This record gives sequence, structure tokens and C-alpha cells, in this order.
Amino acid sequence: MLGAGLIKIRGDQCWRDLTCMNYHYQTQPVPNPVSYYLHQTPENMHKFETLSNHFVELVAPWFIFLTRPFRFTCGSLQILFQVILIISGNLSFLNWLTILPSICSFDDAHLAFLFPGWRGGTKWQVAQIQQEEKSGRAPPPSWGQLVRRVVHVSLAGLIVYLSLPVVQNLLSPRQAMNTSFDPLRLVNTYGAFGSVTKERTEVIFQGTYAMNPTDPGAVWEEYEFKCKPGNVTRRPCLISPYHYRLDWLMWFAAFQNYSYNNWLVHLAAKLLVNDPGAESLIAHNPFHGKQPPRFIRAEHYKYSYTKIGSAAAKEGKWWKRRRIGEYLPAVSLGSLNQYIKQHGWNMPAIKQ
Repeated sequence: MLGAGLIKIRGDQCWRDLTCMNYHYQTQPVPNPVSYYLHQTPENMHKFETLSNHFVELVAPWFIFLTRPFRFTCGSLQILFQVILIISGNLSFLNWLTILPSICSFDDAHLAFLFPGWRGGTKWQVAQIQQEEKSGRAPPPSWGQLVRRVVHVSLAGLIVYLSLPVVQNLLSPRQAMNTSFDPLRLVNTYGAFGSVTKERTEVIFQGTYAMNPTDPGAVWEEYEFKCKPGNVTRRPCLISPYHYRLDWLMWFAAFQNYSYNNWLVHLAAKLLVNDPGAESLIAHNPFHGKQPPRFIRAEHYKYSYTKIGSAAAKEGKWWKRRRIGEYLPAVSLGSLNQYIKQHGWNMPAIKQ
């Protein structure tokens, strides 16, 4: 949490002027239906959300080193924060995993209600062990217990040693985000959304049967991915904690040129033959069960939410979009032959 908070406060100016949440719900990797409504809350609410984020990530983590009430507050805030993030967007399993270490903020008294209290139950057994230790009747530790203690202390020492560069990174004004400092990746640094995009752009794949892809009369049909925005009337998906990796990668690809994402050209080649594996990663192939398209291209669009209650929203549109330009020029399987060989990929073939 502290690393995530520091990368924000040192990063995008919008975290310091409290405007990042004006954009986040619309531009996050994979929005959900709740994101649409949260984006349109008042400006003051977005400022409160940004301030709350700073408090949870920069102040609350220090509570873990204080007394029991502070530790309880820290754990409760962290879990509540993650639950809000889960509700407000599809950030895969990340937030669910972050909840797990927060549970360590609660001691046995806090968590006792989760266990049965009848005779022979977990709570009863723990009470018996505690009474034996207080009265001095506890049996001496076995060799196995002693070995485990040595292993635990050794592991703790190793983690402390490996954490030194992580702490140095946190203190550095050039803090690195999502970096590992040892070959086994036992201890890493983490940070998310140090920079928040202010506009949402999408890469939209299209295919056609036209002989000439530059013909103004060519009919281009769109492919639909499982979760990322495409069809403006499709409701945003709700998949957390599941993760559609291709949709996530398409979000990153939209920031760049296709030349920085050669896997995207490979995907186009597979769609040119209706490859079953590629088809399984998307929601709709307009050429499924038919002849594959002669050409595929990718168009670049700017997307933004429709206003609640607007004419577009009443027509069932969640998004409005505007074409920016060409992302990937029209390609055929033949035109990609040399490109595919250069990258050492197998040439896709139409399944008979």
C-alpha cells in the first residue's frame, strides 16, 4: 500500500491536485457497470475519493506498528478500500489478493467469532493450550517444533535482508514501480496507477470480404472482445476476480503503435483464418462458421461514457465514440507471410 501511495504522490500531477478520480472510472483497463455511474458523481466526491486513497495508502499503513486499536483500524480500512475497488472496476484478482495480508491486522480475539466454541472445537482447543502454557504444564517443544522455529526465524531474516533494496526504492525520488530485486522474486516493489490516462482509446478489429480494402464501398464488420469496450450499446462486463488477459493487453496497446505490439499482428493473422484458439479469446467473430475475411484492419477510436439521462443513454448506449484514425492498416494472410516468418511464428492455416 505504501509503495502504491508513494508512486502516485510522486507521479501524475492529478494525484496532487485531487483530480485523478475525474478520469479513473472511465479510463481504467476494464470498467464495469458501476464505473459508469461512479464516473458521473460530483466533482467534490471525486476529490474526496482521491483524498481517501491517499489516506489509506500513505497514512493507514503506519497504524500496523501501533497499538491494537490502530492495527484493527488499519486492517479494516485496507479491506474496505479493496472491496470498494472490487465494486468499482474489473481489476482482476489483484484486490482479492491484497485483502489476504490485511487479515494479519486482526488478532485471535477479533477472529474468534469465525470458529466454533463448543467443547472440542477450535476455540476450545486454543483455550486449553493457552491455559497449559500459563500454568507451566505445557509439554517441552519437540524436535520438529524446534526445527520449524529455526526455519521461521531464518526465513524472517532472509526476508528482512532481501527487503533492504525495496525500502531503498521506496525512499528514492526515482521510485521504480512493479520491480523485482532478486532472481527468485521473493520480495518485490509494487505500485499502480502512478499515471492516470485522461482519455480512453480503443483498438477495434474489423474484417471484410471486399477484394479491395481501400474501396469506400467495402463493408467492414467488427470483432467483439469479451470485456473491453467495443459495441457502444453493450453493457460493461462484470468479471472480477477473473482476468481476461487479452482485453487487458488491448488496453495497453491502444496507448501505442502496433509496431510496439507485434503480438497484435499475430492475432490479426489468426483471425484471418478463423483460428479456434484466437476465437476462444473473443466474444464475437462476425465470420464464425463462414469463410474467413480477406482483409483485417484495426481502427483507433476515442471512447467516453454517455451522460446519464442523455438521448444516447436512452437509446441504450453506454459509450460514445469518435474515430481517431487507422491503427493497423488492412492486411491479408499473404501480406503477413514474410512478417510471420521473420518473427519465427507458425503460419496460420484455414482449418478444413
